[in-house]
Amino acid sequence: MGIKSFLASRKRKQQTKDDIPFIVSDYMTRKLITFKSDQRIESAIDTLIKYRISGAPVVNAKNELIGIISEGDCIKHISESRYYNMPMDNNTVEKHMAKNVDTIDGNMNIFDAANKFLESKHRRFPIVENGKLVGQISQKDILKAALKLKGHNWK
Repeated sequence: MGIKSFLASRKRKQQTKDDIPFIVSDYMTRKLITFKSDQRIESAIDTLIKYRISGAPVVNAKNELIGIISEGDCIKHISESRYYNMPMDNNTVEKHMAKNVDTIDGNMNIFDAANKFLESKHRRFPIVENGKLVGQISQKDILKAALKLKGHNWK
């Protein structure tokens, strides 16, 4: 004798993997604010503040990812400029950006991406396809995806 439910039986729609997006490209941001390497650092700081973002990719003229600049990079620049009594003029994004950038594959499972965030302590990962920057996934995007998927997949 099995367990019986007190609820009337209902027809359940069979969920398929295609019904529920699980991959990074379904949740990544495609319209990105980006910086150029020769852009002044003060301009980058203004943009970070204006758009309330903590960092952004740096791309070349071909939209290829060449670095990332973050609030932390900008704060380090300000601190060093003051400490060494150096002028802030003529400082470019290229001098302060992180050049070795970790990326995530747009086809990566959203939960694997969450683990990559935990392991790396990064706040964002760019997504590159065929050498071109196509998007970015942030920790906040992962949280939004998890909440959306919770109703479908988690018990």
